[in-house]
Parts: sequence; C-alpha cells; structure tokens
Amino acid sequence: MYPVISLFSGAMGLDLGLEQAGLDIKIAQDIDQWCARTMAANNRQFVHGDIRQLVANDPNCRFLLDPSGLKTGEAFAVVGGPPCQPFSTAGKRLGTNDPRGSLFMEFIHVISVVRPRFFVMENVKGLLSAAINQRPLGERRDCPIEPDEIAGSVFEVIKQEFNKLGYKLVYGILDAAHYGVPQFRERLIILGSRDNENIFLPIPTHFQTHQNSSYRWRTLRDAIEDLEADPGLFATFSPERLSYLRDIPMGGNWRNLPPEVVRTAMGGAFKSGGGNAGFYRRLDYDQPSPTLVTSPVQKATMLCHPTQDRALSVKEYARIQQFPDNWRIEGRLTDCYRQIGNAVPTGLGIAIGQMLIAVANNKAVIITRRTRGTSVHEQL
Repeated sequence: MYPVISLFSGAMGLDLGLEQAGLDIKIAQDIDQWCARTMAANNRQFVHGDIRQLVANDPNCRFLLDPSGLKTGEAFAVVGGPPCQPFSTAGKRLGTNDPRGSLFMEFIHVISVVRPRFFVMENVKGLLSAAINQRPLGERRDCPIEPDEIAGSVFEVIKQEFNKLGYKLVYGILDAAHYGVPQFRERLIILGSRDNENIFLPIPTHFQTHQNSSYRWRTLRDAIEDLEADPGLFATFSPERLSYLRDIPMGGNWRNLPPEVVRTAMGGAFKSGGGNAGFYRRLDYDQPSPTLVTSPVQKATMLCHPTQDRALSVKEYARIQQFPDNWRIEGRLTDCYRQIGNAVPTGLGIAIGQMLIAVANNKAVIITRRTRGTSVHEQL
C-alpha cells in the first residue's frame, strides 16, 4: 500500500523503522559488499552497486523500478542517506572535494525520474553549514549544475535542486532520543512532498521529564543490561588504555583519572582544545548512550561498557540502534561495527513513517473550531 525505494540503505536501520510504521520497502541499494551481504542474509531484495555508475548506465532508473514493480509516480517514497563523511563536523569538512560529497546529486536524479509522492533524505547536521567547492563539482560532466550557478553551501544547492523538481520541503535536526531511541543521535532530516501536502517533522514522543515513564527517554540500561552475561563479540582495548579505564567510574571519562597520570594517558590530546569527553569514556546505564561511532575503541570516542571493563559489543550496538535480535549483520567484527554505527535508529524511522502515513491519510491534524479557552490553551 505504501511502496518505498531505499537508496544508500546500509544495514537497513531506517528501512526497518519505516516498515514497522507500515511502509513496504520494495527495493534497497548500496555499494558496500558487506551491506549487500547483510541484506541478502535477511532475505531482502536489493541492488548492489555504485549509484553513480548505476544511474550513468540507466538514467531512467529501470534498475530500481523494474525489480520493485513500480512505474514512475507510483512510489510512495524514496528514502536514503547519501554518505555523510565529507560533511561531518568531526572530519576535515572536505565537502565536494571528496567525490562522495556529490552523491546527493544521484539521489536527486532518482527523485526526478521516479517521482515519488514523498522523499526522506537523512544526513549529518554538518551538511547545513558545509561549504561547496566550485572547481571539483564543476568539472563533473554529468553534473546538472553549472559552476556559475553554485553559491553558498551544499545545503543551498540541495534545496535549489529539489525546488526545481517542484517538491515542497521541510527540514530540521532531530535527536533520536526524542523518539524512543536509547541514544543521543542528531541527524538532519529533509522531507519532500510532490503534491504540496502538509508534511512536518515528526513530533517528539519521548522526553527527559514526563509524569508517565513510558514517555521518558530510553536509557542504556533499558537496551542492554540483560546482555551482561552474554554480550557476544566485542573489540578489545589495548592493555594500556584498559588499565586507565579501570579507574573510570560509570558515567565518567579522563577527568576522573588520578591527576598524576592524566598527561600520560591523554598524550598529545592533553593540550588540545575542547572538552575531549570521549577520551576514556565509560558509559552510564541510566542515560541514553552517546552517539554510536563506527568503532568503540578509538581513543577520542571510546564506548566502554558501564560496569564491565570492555568495549560495547556488536550485539549491544545493534540493541542501541534498535535492530531486532534476529537481524543478521554480516562481515568481520570491524564491518559489523561500521554497518551498525552508520545506521539510522529504527525508532526514528518509525516516527518518520508514521508521519508520512498520517499526512497521506489526512489524519495528522485535529480540526477544531474552538479558538478560545484558558491561558493553558493559549500556551499550547
């Protein structure tokens, strides 16, 4: 009833959430061989390949439409997150100097051909401020934007291109913790409507403070405490780092180390600016997890278990991202961490899917004639 085409699908975290909301993922796509193997292991229909080459070889996107059984205009949504590394605030911010920085153009091309009713594009929040580099992008012969048309940021170009296609846009930064995910994870969500429907960013369902415990933020304890006796495979800290982590209490980091060892433990980072909160970080069971990264043992972004002297396991990673326990992640240990760490939590996908269905069925708003009331009504 709500057929969806998924691009840059990865381990399919977003897709699983959309499915739980009631959407139907007809076809997925990714270039990564281990993501493809993960899709195959879970009996999903997918296209394995570089989206740039797939589009270049088949501009009419039959490689997506034919296996999905859809014609132009029939897809309920096209969803996906073009690789975000060039725009991450944690990286070098290469923008379109990095070839991956222009993959959003392939996403836009698919929208222009498939003409879905809606689209969902997710990315890191750094995309909002990423500067565009004119020379490398202008050199691409297949780029629909001429160099003299480029101005401002990458995000401005994205908006211009979607506007050319006639899609109404809504966008903003959402934190997954507000949607029942046991993790602080901010993502830029861009939503589009072909038919000018009243789409909106999904309304938060979970809060730091609430009189009903069902509506409070989910914590790390909620997600993984039952795995303490059987955590599965996990990466190992070096003996030196582990010796320091043993001195860190739950919820602490390098600041909890004895003063006489801090300089040695931190190395070159001791004199660097910033809070360095990820160094020698032991997680807190009673808070949402920090944002999962693609490896839990890197020095600046350690993810040490709250009570055990080890890194979070792959199984715990999957729980925090809300993958079902029976969802198979294929690959070596590093491949599994990377796939899960790059995923969109399913809880965020559920909220987005529920919003799209509510808008499509014209049930997202309660229409009322009441315009007067107490001051409480006015505040709401």
